[in-house]
Amino acid sequence: MKTLQLAGLARSLVASRRTWVFGAAMMAAGAAQGAAVEIQVWHTLSGSNKAEFEKLTKKYNKEQDEVVVKLRDFSSSQELKQETAGILKTKKAGPNLVQLTDNRSPEVVSEHKAILPMYQLLAKYPIKDLNWFLPATSSFTRDGKGRLLAFPWMAEVPIMYYNLAYYKKAGLDPKNPARTWADLQGELLKLRDVANIECPYASSDQVQVHLENLAPINKQLFTSNDNGLASSKAAPALKFDTLYMRHISLMVSWKRSLLFMAHSDNNQSDKLFAKGDCAVLTSGSGAAGTFMNTRSLSFGVAPLPYYTQATKEAGSPFVSGSALWAIDGHPQAQEKATAQFLAWLAKPVNAAEWHQRTGYLPLTDAAFRASDVSFYGKIPGAQAIVQSMQGKSLSTSRGFRMANYDRVEAVLNTELNEAFDGKTPPVAALNRAAEQARRISQQR
Repeated sequence: MKTLQLAGLARSLVASRRTWVFGAAMMAAGAAQGAAVEIQVWHTLSGSNKAEFEKLTKKYNKEQDEVVVKLRDFSSSQELKQETAGILKTKKAGPNLVQLTDNRSPEVVSEHKAILPMYQLLAKYPIKDLNWFLPATSSFTRDGKGRLLAFPWMAEVPIMYYNLAYYKKAGLDPKNPARTWADLQGELLKLRDVANIECPYASSDQVQVHLENLAPINKQLFTSNDNGLASSKAAPALKFDTLYMRHISLMVSWKRSLLFMAHSDNNQSDKLFAKGDCAVLTSGSGAAGTFMNTRSLSFGVAPLPYYTQATKEAGSPFVSGSALWAIDGHPQAQEKATAQFLAWLAKPVNAAEWHQRTGYLPLTDAAFRASDVSFYGKIPGAQAIVQSMQGKSLSTSRGFRMANYDRVEAVLNTELNEAFDGKTPPVAALNRAAEQARRISQQR
């Protein structure tokens, strides 16, 4: 999922707020006469994750008769943005919840009048016994005071997937995949030379894997100003030091030696792993839903590798993904109905099912405890990854802030492609990316 142009969307929401209220009031009038309150949820989920969300929503609509949830899916964030801007020009009611991708500036999004911060909604209609699973690391949906701004329903971390059958064919231990990049190189060589795999390694979400999370996995900061979380007038700057030079140079050497065969900043490489074309993949944990529903694919998961030259033990990755943001300007009946739906999603049995069927992180501690042990038994390494996220987070893994990050990310992606494809030396590509990111982040 690509970064949604949140500012533009929010401006469209504000501009059309009056027409929203008009349409919503008409719906509220129907509710007053005994009809169920209808709320709309717009999202960009696809494949098996989309099917799972539809399944849960259908179940919710059947279990009670007070609220009817209508889902609307979009093929991309850009399409959702365009459709939102178009419908808000009419007198039809707008969505109550919208899925927005992490833009590394959640406070900016929440400041728009069209957004109803989640902590305000839950203050009116609290969810009972809510113990968030990731209170310290879910900063992508929290403000500087720790207040929840959005519902982290699609929270995920980047991980490594590996094909169990290919590991066995190469004579590797499928229960003990590599933990360092150096050891992974040895495994990829065996996958190439012993198992005759034409694509030993592929990567989706290349900016998240090879730049953003290279820092917290190796217990370093990604940007200055304490990852942009410290109060400072200076805009945070990217810090591409020796660690980054070493890593990108290693990836370039893997490309030349036919170990690293596919890379993208979206989920295109996921398809290669699902088809069995590639043996190892780095991607978001939310891709597990697709892989679990792929016949004849048996896989395990492991944390992203780290460098022993940087740290003795690996750190935790940034928690990111996307979340459901509440839209302001709806009648009280719809606000209450929205909170009721979210409370139902947060119930342990429902949140556990979502976690187990999609690969997204558990929403609450209760959801993790409610997860079936047999689920983790089917995917080697899955339980260890989730358990590792429970511990007290390091300062390096709390997340980061950077203004205009959607544009910064596009630059980082371009420079990575230049380096990986051998068009620009790694050092030059990283320096150019850092300089462009500095200029973009300073723009207002």
